Amino acid sequence: MSARPAPAGDRGAPPGLACQESYACGGTERAAFECDECGSLQCPRCEEELHRQDRLRDHERTPIRADHVPYCDPCKGADGFSPAARPRAAVRCQACKVNLCGDCQKRSHAGGSKRRHPLTVYRPRGDQAPPDAADEETGRRRMTEKVVSFLLVDETEEIQVEDEEDFIRKLDCKPEQPLKVVSIFGNTGDGKSHTLNHTFFYGREVFKTSPAQESCTVGVWAAYDPVHRAAVIDTEGLLGATVNLSQRTRLLLKVLAISDLVIYRTHADRLHNDLFKFLGDASEAYLKHFTKELKATTARCGLDVPLSTLGPAVIIFHETMHTKLLGSDHPPDMAEKLIQERFRQLSRFPEAFSSIHYKGTRTYNPPTDFSGLRRAVELQLDNTTTRSPRPPGVVYKALKALSDRFSGEIPDDQMAHSSFFPDEYFTCSSICLSCGSGCKNSMNHGKEGVPHEAKNRCRYSNQYDNRVYTCKACYEGGKEVNVVPKTSASTDSPWMGLAKYAWSGYVIECPNCGVVYRSRQYWFGNQDPVDTVVRTEIEHVWPGMDGFLKDNNNAAQRLLDGMNFMAQSVSELGLGPTKAVTSWLTDQIAPAYWRPNSQILNCSKCSASFKENDTKHHCRACGEGFCDGCSSKTRPVPERGWGPAPVRVCDTCYNARSVQPDVQEAQLDEEGGTLIARKVGEAVQNTLGAVVTAMDIPLGLVKDAARPAYWVPDHDILHCHHCRKEFSLKLSKHHCRACGQGFCDQCSPARRPVPSRGWDHPVRVCFSCNKKTGDL
Repeated sequence: MSARPAPAGDRGAPPGLACQESYACGGTERAAFECDECGSLQCPRCEEELHRQDRLRDHERTPIRADHVPYCDPCKGADGFSPAARPRAAVRCQACKVNLCGDCQKRSHAGGSKRRHPLTVYRPRGDQAPPDAADEETGRRRMTEKVVSFLLVDETEEIQVEDEEDFIRKLDCKPEQPLKVVSIFGNTGDGKSHTLNHTFFYGREVFKTSPAQESCTVGVWAAYDPVHRAAVIDTEGLLGATVNLSQRTRLLLKVLAISDLVIYRTHADRLHNDLFKFLGDASEAYLKHFTKELKATTARCGLDVPLSTLGPAVIIFHETMHTKLLGSDHPPDMAEKLIQERFRQLSRFPEAFSSIHYKGTRTYNPPTDFSGLRRAVELQLDNTTTRSPRPPGVVYKALKALSDRFSGEIPDDQMAHSSFFPDEYFTCSSICLSCGSGCKNSMNHGKEGVPHEAKNRCRYSNQYDNRVYTCKACYEGGKEVNVVPKTSASTDSPWMGLAKYAWSGYVIECPNCGVVYRSRQYWFGNQDPVDTVVRTEIEHVWPGMDGFLKDNNNAAQRLLDGMNFMAQSVSELGLGPTKAVTSWLTDQIAPAYWRPNSQILNCSKCSASFKENDTKHHCRACGEGFCDGCSSKTRPVPERGWGPAPVRVCDTCYNARSVQPDVQEAQLDEEGGTLIARKVGEAVQNTLGAVVTAMDIPLGLVKDAARPAYWVPDHDILHCHHCRKEFSLKLSKHHCRACGQGFCDQCSPARRPVPSRGWDHPVRVCFSCNKKTGDL
C-alpha cells in the first residue's frame, strides 16, 4: 500500500522521536511514519525511498502523531501477552534497532556489552503507554465486554430470529447504524471460532470453543463488534461429520452471499487443494444462482441500499509451524500471484470475489499472532470502493430472501459430487414426467409465477399425450395461438353444439380464424388436422400440472348435465314431461323456421286457445303451432331435411304436398344444420320418462364413464377443496370445470366459460378459478 501523508501538525515529532532508518536523511529528521513490517519509524524521505523497492512496496505504514509511541518489538504475544495487549516501548536501542518496553530492556540491555548501547527514551521508565493510548485501548476492551453471540441459522437452514426487529435486538446495535458483515470459513478443527474471538473481541470467548472432537459450532452464529462496527458470523466447519451435508454446504453459500469480507482460515503447513476448490466453486455458484436473486431482492423489497452483485473480499489466513509462509522468499506481492496461479491450475479463477488477499503467520510457540490478520481486516473494512456498509435490516432482508428462495429438500444427500456447490443445491427439483429432464430455474420459482423450463426438448409420451396444437394459419402470420379439440364451437348453443358433435364429431376452433376443422365433416376422406390446419409441439409434463387434455371428452358430461337438469325438473313437476320442460327443451333445439313456444297462444288452424295443460305441436313442414286435433297426420318432409321417415304435419300441409324445387333447395341450405339438433332432441324427449327411472341406478357408474380426464374422481373427493366441509347426503359435491377439484355449492357459485377445457358457454367454476384474469 502507498503511505498516506501525515495530517497537518503531525509531521513533526518530539526531540527523541527521530527517524530510525537513516536511509536518506542520515537519522537527522523527525519520524512521520511507522512501518510495522520494517520495524522502524521513518521520516518522509526515508519512507518514500525505501518503499519504492518492489519487495517493500506493499508494506503497511501508519502516519504517526506527535505523541506516538511504537510497540515493544520482542513482546509479540510472549510471556502471557496476547497480540492485542502488546505493551508500548519505553526506549529504542539505536544499535540493535529495536523498540523495548521496560521489562525487555532490563532483560536484554541491563548487563554485558549492550548496556552501553545508545538508547532513545520515549517516556520515563515504568510507564506502560501514553495516557491517551491506554485509555483508548481500555475503552475498546470495555465496548466488547458485553458482546454475546446468538444462533442465526440452524443446521436445517431455518432462520432462528423472528423478524428484522428481533435480528437487530439480538445484534444489540442501532437500526440506523451501517455495518459490514465478516464471516469465516474453513475445515473443522482449524480454529475458526478462536480466530474470531482474538481478532475482534480481545480473546473473549464470544464464540464457543472446545477441545472435544465434536464440532463446537453447529449452524451459523452471529455477534456484533462495536469497535469495528461489523456483524461477525461464525460457520460450521467443512469436512466435518454431519447428516445434513448438502444443506450445510448450501447454507455456507448463503452466508457468503451476504458477507462483505470472508476469512478462509487454514491451519496447515501447506495450502491444500480443498481451499481453492471451495472458493472456486463458491464463486461459480454465486455468479450463476445468487447474483440474479440479489438483484431481484433489491427490486422486490424496495431496499434503500442496493445489494452489491460483486462478491465479498477474501482473506486467506494461513498459519504454519514447520514450513515457510507462501512467498516468504519473494517480494510481498508474490503471495497473491502464487494464489492466483494455484486457482488457475485447479479450477477457474474465482471471478465473483472483489479481491483475494493472503495473510500468513508462522507460530513457533503458541499463542498465534493475529495482529497481521487484524490489520488486514481493518484495512478491508475501511475500504468502501466496492462494498459499502448498510443498515442491519438490509442484511436480514437479504438473508431472508435467499433462505426463502433456496430452500427445500436436496435429492440424494449421499451422492458424490465433483463440486462443493452442485446445481442440485439451488435449482428446482422438478423432473419432466415424459422425458426426465430437470427444470433449469431456481428453487421456489413458482411463488413468483415463473413456469418450469428445461434445457432439452421433450419427447412425446402416449401416457401423457403431451402434444400441443397451434393454429397453422396464425403461426404463418407471425402469431402462436394454441387450439384445443372440443365438443362444440363457441357460437353454438349447448344443445346445438352437442347435436353437431353427435353428427359431425369434434371441432377445432381458433379465436382468430374461427372453426378450422371438424373430425367428421365429410362422409369419407376426412384428413388429419395435423396435415391441414394445425401444427404440433411437444411440451414437458411437470408434476402437478393439469396435463395436455385436447378434450372432446366432456361431451358425455355435457349430456349428463342436461339429463340431470331435465330429470330433476321432471321429478319436481310431476309425472311425464310437463309444459315447462317441453317448452324449454323445444326452444333449445327448435329449427330456425319454427315459431317459438312463447308466441304460440292459439292453434294456427282452429284458433283454439291453449290452456295450461294443453300440448302444443309444431308442424314439421310449415313450423307453425297447432293443437293435437289439427296436427294428427304424418308424412315425410324431406324438403325440410327430415328425411324419408313420416313426421307430424298439420292438416293443411298434409293436403298440400307439392313444394317448389328452388324453395326446397334454399330451405335445405338454411335449415339442414339446425334440424340435427332437433332430431337428437326428439330422441331425448321420447325417452325422457325412462331417464327419470334410469336415475334410480347408482349414478357413480354413469358419472365415472362421463367424467372428463382432468376431473378428480368422486370417490377421492371427501371434503370441499375450499372450505374443507365433509360431503354427505345433505351436502352435494360439484366439480369446477376449470381445475377439476370438488367443491360444495357455496364455494362454486360462479359461472364463466372455460374454453381451454372445451366449455365455451358459462359453466360452474370455483372461487379461485373465478378470480383468475383472462380466459381460463
